[in-house]
Amino acid sequence: MLARSLVLAAVLTLLLAVPPSWAEPQGEGILWENPHRDYVTRYEGTRTCLACHEEQAKHVFGSVHYQWKADAPNIVNSKGQKLGKLNTSNDFCTNPSVSWIAILKNDEGKVIANGCSKCHTGLGLKPAAEESRVQLENVDCLVCHSASYRRAVVKQDDGSLRWQPVALGNPEAMLTIAQSVGRPTNEACLRCHVGSGGGLNFKRGDLETVHARAPRDFDVHLGSGMQCIQCHKFKEHKILGSGTQMGGMDRPGEAQPQCEGCHRGQVHVSAALNRHTRSVACTTCHIPGFAKHDPTDVRRDWSRSEPVPGQGRFEPAIEFKKNVTPVYAWWNGKGALALLDEPVQAGPNGKVGLYTPQGSIADPAAKIHPFKYHEAKLPIDNATRRLIPIAVGMVFRAGKNEAATKAGAKAYFGREVTDIGWIETERWMGLFHEVVPRKDALACNACHSGGTRLDWKALGYPGDPMKVGARRVKAAATR
Repeated sequence: MLARSLVLAAVLTLLLAVPPSWAEPQGEGILWENPHRDYVTRYEGTRTCLACHEEQAKHVFGSVHYQWKADAPNIVNSKGQKLGKLNTSNDFCTNPSVSWIAILKNDEGKVIANGCSKCHTGLGLKPAAEESRVQLENVDCLVCHSASYRRAVVKQDDGSLRWQPVALGNPEAMLTIAQSVGRPTNEACLRCHVGSGGGLNFKRGDLETVHARAPRDFDVHLGSGMQCIQCHKFKEHKILGSGTQMGGMDRPGEAQPQCEGCHRGQVHVSAALNRHTRSVACTTCHIPGFAKHDPTDVRRDWSRSEPVPGQGRFEPAIEFKKNVTPVYAWWNGKGALALLDEPVQAGPNGKVGLYTPQGSIADPAAKIHPFKYHEAKLPIDNATRRLIPIAVGMVFRAGKNEAATKAGAKAYFGREVTDIGWIETERWMGLFHEVVPRKDALACNACHSGGTRLDWKALGYPGDPMKVGARRVKAAATR
């Protein structure tokens, strides 16, 4: 843990300290000469951007990146609700709404946490359902559109907390930042998506610090100069792509990013391999492993804490692994969630499924996909069987898990919860990055002819399909 903590600040600095050439706007139709230098003469916060881009701010306000919830037809038990980070429970921070923004210091006065809004595209206010001028001015345009932008939590005169540009006290530097905007670069995306879950590669497993300068044999796409927004395309600030997201998506009625979007037709020389794509996702063979550089969190126990040596803070008990082999399951693009506002029930294995992929060998829309399998121990209200959000700052500050759980329950449910239990949970997290070159993809004997990569019986086959035959279902339309 110490080694991971010591490199955290250094690597985040690497991700944020983008060379000038990386900061240039990228993509078709973007001018190398930035017109903002002619139009922006003074930066006065988001209202400066709204003078020309109010419509764009409205688009951001309605997006997943701001609302942190959306329509969720991809969640089979959503019951028509908008779902997302703000109203579901997860196994990393439990729920951000009770740990939104803070200046949390240890005994030495060092800031050890700022809350989950660190990765929100706002300036400190929680998103509201109704659009307003206050909410539009809370949109932080620069956090995605300026490579040189930095921000920190500052206490306002009225005692409230707000994210504020670090350079605000230097009008000339702030003006340069505001003038040097462009389309989001990979580094802008990595700022949040590498460090989510509390540390570098803790959560995703397949988005690592190496992606800031990825070699091609590490990730054939990002290592070839591709930009995140080439696959995760934006329209009116709403993004394509959600994977096994624990909530809704911006554009659910549109085709989501898939390998077949670029790699069309008979992509393999071998007819047998081309037949595989009817039942096996491309990523199953082309992402043979993940967490190849930064260890990833595979189990998190919120019932107990451990001090982080030399950091003056605590963390829940976390188990890390490196060079992890995926687990495999059928997936048709939909999933089931353990909802925060409903009782949860353990499955046959005694664990509550936070995200369970839907699909089976009999489902023509399903293919075998690779997943990161994450386990956790989370608190539950024994009286209602509902998961309890944790006020994680109390854990980080003093390792007080029980008090943090009670505070989280009071903040979220608005009442005291005294009968607290602990349950085992599991989550299946889709893997979509760290695709390797063809030469490094899985060979046939990794799964067949005695290979043990896939558990055929667990997947519903009577044995190795090379011996017993492939599944026989009608072909499904591409998701």
